[in-house]
Amino acid sequence: MSRVLVVQHVAFEGLGTIADGLGAADAMADYIRADQGQPIPANVGDAAGLVVMGGPMGVYEKGRYPFLRDEIRLIEDALVKEKPVLGICLGSQLLASALGAEVRKAKSKEIGWHQVWLSEGDLDDELLSGIDSSFMAYHWHGDVFELPAGAEVLVSSEATRNQAFRYGGSTYGFLFHLEATGDIIRDMVKAGEDELQEIGADGDQILAEAGNHLPRLQQVGSLVWKRWAASL
Repeated sequence: MSRVLVVQHVAFEGLGTIADGLGAADAMADYIRADQGQPIPANVGDAAGLVVMGGPMGVYEKGRYPFLRDEIRLIEDALVKEKPVLGICLGSQLLASALGAEVRKAKSKEIGWHQVWLSEGDLDDELLSGIDSSFMAYHWHGDVFELPAGAEVLVSSEATRNQAFRYGGSTYGFLFHLEATGDIIRDMVKAGEDELQEIGADGDQILAEAGNHLPRLQQVGSLVWKRWAASL
């Protein structure tokens, strides 16, 4: 059984449906709980891959969250060793930063259910091949990033061009929450009441819309994560 390092920043932003993909590849998740003060390893060691999850902090808040520097160094080590890397939300921003791209606050937060589109010409990507060119995705982010040099944008939304990107053959960043489950969405809505009020969003509506959109999102996620885990 292979081992995958998983960096987690808050209790309710775990692997979600990514866990099923790892299970299908007979890969074991080795959690590093940055939110609980667990140290970030200096390197990936013998791990087969690295997954960096989401969280409320920003890449530019390294003074407040020193472990973010350690995470970027860990990502850089995985890239140098050509280990598969997967970044989700904050994880995608840290990955972009490790690749030299700028990460900054967005003009407005993108929260809730919004349409995304696969980039034309990238429908044959190993992870996204055969998936509908557009679907409703679940979002919760206030930061965006420039596309790293050498990377390809794969998915965009109306508000955010760089929603997902690929670097090399097995390194991917997803700004939107393709890993979402019903529990993750409920916990995010509960924890993010202040953010919802800030932008005038309705948490109850987000939860209600999940009944329509989450099954399809999970179908897409199930296929994508199994394909990524197959690269381990």
